[in-house]
Amino acid sequence: MPSFDIVSRTDLVEVGNAVQGATREIGTRYDFKGSNCSIELSDTVLTLNADDDFKLKQVSELLKGYIGKRKVNISAFDFNEPEKASGNSVRQTVTIKQGIDRELAQQIVKAVKSSKLKVQTAIQGDELRVTGKKRDDLQNVITLIKELKIRHPLQYINFRD
Repeated sequence: MPSFDIVSRTDLVEVGNAVQGATREIGTRYDFKGSNCSIELSDTVLTLNADDDFKLKQVSELLKGYIGKRKVNISAFDFNEPEKASGNSVRQTVTIKQGIDRELAQQIVKAVKSSKLKVQTAIQGDELRVTGKKRDDLQNVITLIKELKIRHPLQYINFRD
């Protein structure tokens, strides 16, 4: 029976490479000379540190540029509000979304069931498995999900006949 999985994974190696490139540019740019601007990566959380709001915005834009160059979907990043840190500096945390959360999974399942396609959708942890008798039905499910305009980056893997 044909099936495929719907997942949401962010390549953390590419994110690390983007952080390294942005950090290197922060160290060499003239407008960052003598400032305490940095980007730290720990598991699925990025921490942006800067002297003031203007430099924090520049660091954020620089990071977004490097992430885009690395072909990582920017919608996988959740930029939180900047907060005051010690010594008149500013800090911003950025969480990297991994996996499909329960609400989004239920929304996808509901949309697939209401489409009346002859497929079964099962939530398996932080991913979804879609099975059906015909390959065309599975391809219709993929186009249906793409038409939902979900702001979460989704990948369709393990397509099996």
